[in-house]
Amino acid sequence: MELVMKGRNALVTGASLGIGLAIARQFAMAGANVAMVARRAETLEASRREIEHGAATKIVGIAGDVSTAADCHRVFETAVKALGSVDVLVNNAGTSQTGRFESITDEVWQADIDLKLFAAIRLVRLAFAGMRERRFGRIINVLNVGAKAPEAGRAPTAVTRAAGMALTKVLAGEGAPHNILVNALLVGRIESDQWVQRHARQGKNTSLESYYAEMGKQIPLGRIGTADEFAGMALFLASDAGSYITGTAINVDGGLCPVV
Repeated sequence: MELVMKGRNALVTGASLGIGLAIARQFAMAGANVAMVARRAETLEASRREIEHGAATKIVGIAGDVSTAADCHRVFETAVKALGSVDVLVNNAGTSQTGRFESITDEVWQADIDLKLFAAIRLVRLAFAGMRERRFGRIINVLNVGAKAPEAGRAPTAVTRAAGMALTKVLAGEGAPHNILVNALLVGRIESDQWVQRHARQGKNTSLESYYAEMGKQIPLGRIGTADEFAGMALFLASDAGSYITGTAINVDGGLCPVV
């Protein structure tokens, strides 16, 4: 089955590295024009050039911090100006912010909510009217399996991700009459820049490959996933092949999450 997005315009946040970069790349290879959004301008531009080199579509990079209302508006309007519309929105920006509950300050809570929840709320609000008018829209919220099975010490990220799952369901109900499909993809253990940074911070005397292999022992499939494997599910949902799927929260985790 060939998954195609020819003629579609996509906006992907957190697109300079890891999962977001893989999603942007696969969308472009499937024929979509893509607006890539990330905070670090230099990294974003290098990633944009990498995708553009092998794509026959328009690839634009927009540096911005979607945790702020002003940048959400600027990023969205810039994408519309460059591409003409936003048919597919992937809310992928986020970090894994965790700690003991008593140690988490109001400022940390607010920053997590702004980046992982309000960014999605604001960007969907901007995109929804155009999608409704065109009677086509695909919204994918990238969350974490902690949204379904939160563990001790995983606040605030598990809480904001659970809110994202509720948001997905609400939007799916409102979007369905207008052919706007809204789904969530839940990350388990996927190769990403966050794990690379964590490996470096821990200073373990092991290679990154060995670090990943040790993590894989906790997963039923026996290994962690790749960013391209995750992006393949995003592509399926964004393409016409996923045209009867909405309101779902799909685990992409090799069987890790105990909740289906």
